[in-house]
Amino acid sequence: MTKFKQQGFSNTFKNARKGMRLVLKSEVNIRIHFCIAMAVLAFAIVLDFSIERICILLLTIAFVIVTEMLNSAVEFSLDAVFHNKYSKLVGMAKDISAGAVMFSSVVAIVIGVLLFGSALLNIFS
Repeated sequence: MTKFKQQGFSNTFKNARKGMRLVLKSEVNIRIHFCIAMAVLAFAIVLDFSIERICILLLTIAFVIVTEMLNSAVEFSLDAVFHNKYSKLVGMAKDISAGAVMFSSVVAIVIGVLLFGSALLNIFS
């Protein structure tokens, strides 16, 4: 038995939607990622990407957005625990989580260049 109340299946989705709204309202970077993701998907549809290529794009987009959300969660959690006081270890943890976002973004760019580059080469050759 746990001291926490069982929240139920529907409340789990309610809390997840609340988390999505929170991160979209509070984080500029994630809004930028979403806008770029919509543009990339629209461009993929215009270029008539196969379902496999669209799935690769969706997984890549999810990879970047999930790392951005985890970065935000780390930052909020550390700020709450340490009451926004400076700590070298907190700074290191935040830098590492920001590095994860940068790494996922660079990988996403490489994947985008590979997918869109080959599609554009096929069109122009």
